[in-house]
Parts: sequence; C-alpha cells; structure tokens
Amino acid sequence: MFNKIISIFNRESSGLHEAAFLLGFFALASQVLALFRDRILAHTFGASSALDVYYASFRVPDFLYLSIASLVSLTVLIPFLSQRLSKDGEASRKEAQVFLSSVFSMFMFVMVGVSIVIFFLMPILSPVVAPGFNASQLAELTLLSRIMLLSPILLGISNLLGSVTQLFKRFFVYALSPLFYNIGIISGIIFFYPLFGLPGLAVGVILGALMHMLIQIPVVMKTGLFPRFSLKINMKAVREVITTSLPRTIALSSSNLSIIVLVALSSTIYQGAVSIFNFSFNLQSVPLSIIGVSYSLAAFPTLAGLFSRGERDRFADHIVEALRHIIFWSLPVMALFIVLRAQVVRVILGSGSFSWSDTRLTAAALAVFSLSILAQAVALLLVRGFYAAGETRIPLFVNIGASVVTIMLAFGLGYVFEHSSVFRNTIESLLRVRDMPGTGILMLPLAYSLGMIGNALSLWVFFERRHVSSIPRSLSRTSFEGFVSAVGIGFATYYLLNIFGRFFSMDTFWGIFLQGFSAGVLGIVFGIVILRMLKSKELDDIGSALNKRLWKAEVIAPEMRE
Repeated sequence: MFNKIISIFNRESSGLHEAAFLLGFFALASQVLALFRDRILAHTFGASSALDVYYASFRVPDFLYLSIASLVSLTVLIPFLSQRLSKDGEASRKEAQVFLSSVFSMFMFVMVGVSIVIFFLMPILSPVVAPGFNASQLAELTLLSRIMLLSPILLGISNLLGSVTQLFKRFFVYALSPLFYNIGIISGIIFFYPLFGLPGLAVGVILGALMHMLIQIPVVMKTGLFPRFSLKINMKAVREVITTSLPRTIALSSSNLSIIVLVALSSTIYQGAVSIFNFSFNLQSVPLSIIGVSYSLAAFPTLAGLFSRGERDRFADHIVEALRHIIFWSLPVMALFIVLRAQVVRVILGSGSFSWSDTRLTAAALAVFSLSILAQAVALLLVRGFYAAGETRIPLFVNIGASVVTIMLAFGLGYVFEHSSVFRNTIESLLRVRDMPGTGILMLPLAYSLGMIGNALSLWVFFERRHVSSIPRSLSRTSFEGFVSAVGIGFATYYLLNIFGRFFSMDTFWGIFLQGFSAGVLGIVFGIVILRMLKSKELDDIGSALNKRLWKAEVIAPEMRE
C-alpha cells in the first residue's frame, strides 16, 4: 500500500489535461479548506482581541517570506534549472544539483540569520505592527510571531523543492501542498489551541508549512536533484538568481508593507477590527484567485513565447483577449459580492462566537474590497505581461507607488471619516451600518481598493504605450456588456433576495444559504439573458471552450503566495 502511494506521488503528468485537472481541482479544494479554516476561527473566537493577535502575528513572518523567501521562487528557478538540464548526460544533472545546493545554502544562511535577528527584535517590532494592542496582547503577539518565524524558512525550502517537482511534471504532489498547509492550520485550531492556547494556533501554522515542504521531499530525492547544504557556494549562480528575482521581490514586499500598515491602523480602531479586516480580505481573495490568478497563469507561457519570437502584435492581442475575459467574469462577480455580501458572510462565517455586529461590519468591508476585484485581476495579468516582455522595472515602480498611495489614503480617509459627519453618514448609510460602532474600519478596505484601482490603471497606461497602439473596440464593447450585465445581475439579485426572504427562515443556516443561492443563480440567469441580447462574444467563447479539450494548454501551477 505504501509503495502504491509513493508511486502516485512520483508519477509524471504526461498529459497536460491531467496536469490542468489536478492543479485546478486541488486549487479549488485549497480554497474550500481556507474558507472552512476561517469559519472555524470565526466560530471559535468571533471578531475578538485573541483573533486580532493571531492575525497580526502573521505580518512579520509574511514580510520575511515575501522579501527573502520569494528570491527562490519557482518562476525564477525553473528557467535556470531548465537551462542546465537541457544538456545531455549526467554532467548536466550534476550541474543542476550543484546550482540548487548553492541557492539552498545561501537561502539558509540569510533566512536563518535574519530570523534570529528578528526573533530578538520582536518585542520592539510588535508595537509597530499593532500599536493599538495593550501590553498583554503585545506579549502574545511577540510569542506567536517568534514561533511563526519558522514558517518562511519552511515555505522557502518548499518553494525551492517545488521548482523541481514542477520541472519534472510531478504536479500531483505540488498540487497537494497547499491543502496540507491549510490542514495544518485547521489542526492547530481544533487540537493544539485547546492544549496550548493561542501558541497552539501558531504551532498549527508551522505544522502546515512543514507538511507543505515534507510531502515534496521523496519526489525530489528520486529525481537526484535534492539540494544539500554546503559551505562551498557558487556565488555567480546565486547572483544571477538574485538579479533576476529582485525587482519582483521588492514589488511583493512593498505590497505586503501596505497591508502591514493597514493592519497596524486597524489595531487602533477597536478590538476585533484586525479580524474583520482579515476575514473580509480573505473572502474577496477567493474570486480574485479563481479569475485573476487563473487567467494570468494561463496567459503567461503563451505571452513569453510570443514576445521571445518577436510576434509583438499577437502578444498584444493575447493580453487584450485575456483582459476581455477577466472583465467579463469580474464585473458580475463584483455585483454579486456587493449585493450578497451579508449572505456570503453569514453562511461562511456566521456561527458560534461570530456575532451579528461582526457579520454586518465584515459584510460592509467585503463590499468595499469587492470594488477592486476587477482592478486586482487586471493588475495580475498586466504584471505577467511585463514579465513576459522582460520588463521588470515598470511593475516594480508602479507597485511601490500604489502601496504609498494606499497608505496615504488610509490616513487621509480615516481623518476625513472622523471629522466629516456628512462623509461618515454617507458611507454608513450606503453600507447599512449607521447604528454601529467601529465603522472607521471601512476606510482601510476603501483605501486598499482605491490604491489597487490606481495600480491597475497605471499599469495599463504604461502597457498601452509600450505594446498596444490603441484600445481595441472589442475591449470597449466587452466593458460595456459586462457593466450592463453586472447592473442587471445586481438589481435582479437584490429584488429576488427580498422575495425569497419571505419564504426562507433568516434564522437558520439553510434558510440564509437558500435565499442567497436562489437569488444569485436567478440573477446570473438574468445576466446571461442580457448578454445573449447583446450578442456577447465572450459568452460564445465560453460555449466553444466547453466543447474543446481545455487541457490543450500549457500549465504552470501557482506559488504559495498566489
């Protein structure tokens, strides 16, 4: 039995349809587990000070992961490994193994060294991460963050191993990794928290990161490319990797820095605000990962190939085609999330200690975050387009600028919200939270959404100037059709919610689920009718695609960050 399991893990996905199915299925399963994880957290803690500490404790380890561990990301390492393995003979494999060992050794030197320094600096960093916490919360934040410092080390090693599993098309084991990560976190909530308190949650995170790494080790060892720690490091190879990945790493770090600032501001608003911010952010990330990440990943191999062959017109056309479909999917999703925000939050999070007040504020924050789903998805695609063209500076500077703008907006909007009763009452009335305390938290997702919209617009301006002669009519038409159908879906869903609310009990899980599900499905049907009347090309493309072999496309799996 054990040998059969190992043979499955080592099996090569020879057909691209098999790889696509595995990656797609397990990506969906990982999202479901992530929602289940958040539901357990909401049920156990509600939007509480304890959960605030837990979420805030991710900030420093996550920043380390994105600023250092992303230097060994698989999108950077795979081309280097492919180049070395393209030669014939055992010498090429040996060269690749030495290369991996050099990168691994340097990563361990830097990551472990920085983690040790941060370990001792955490009592100083904790008040910066969460200035609104009291002394007891800061002590817990310091302890949890210190435990979680193991996480970026383990996930960085896992990324490095993942470059080998993907290179050899062992997609099954790589696709399983995120599931094990979430299973570890869930285990921490269910088993370790009752035993150790809040530190048990951090232990669950480490367990998830450890399983994320361990599951890939047997497969990598069988390829003969398992990295070994060595004091003899090929610095030339390491410099090549760092030079290639540094712009991307700085861009990711700047985005994460803006999140750190937003979380820090949320800690000063009221107890539970950090939890509200994270819950709503996680919920809006689900459609973003399904739409934005999927299209950007699917387009990247083709974009890189077209640009390298000098087919600039087809390169631009492929970007525009992907943009059309992102717009087509994102606008209706935004409408549904805004209208069904209360149902989404109540069904996924609304149990146990998660109160009605928590639900209303999370739903309002989700609606504000949803305003930028399209912009975030577009930005993901355009950044991939710039990378495919070998242009890393533009997305770097645009991303840094967007992060700075987001932080400035967070302070500015917070000040206006606090001192302008007209602005505050308008926001609270629109989102139906007028009778609630702590509504200032809504300025943080608003600042984030405006920053992301500015980010996407800036990226498009630069991309259009460099690669697109003029905005194609097809893009304008798709935007118009998507907007009309989104408005139709929104109004139809809102109207149907009121009708179904008379037939289903709003005091039960199934009543709320059936109300939202029924209204949403019929709203989508109404949107499809509108698109049919407008003779939407994207709707026809979907029908054609369902009749083809969708797996006839090159597949690159997302990284841990995505």
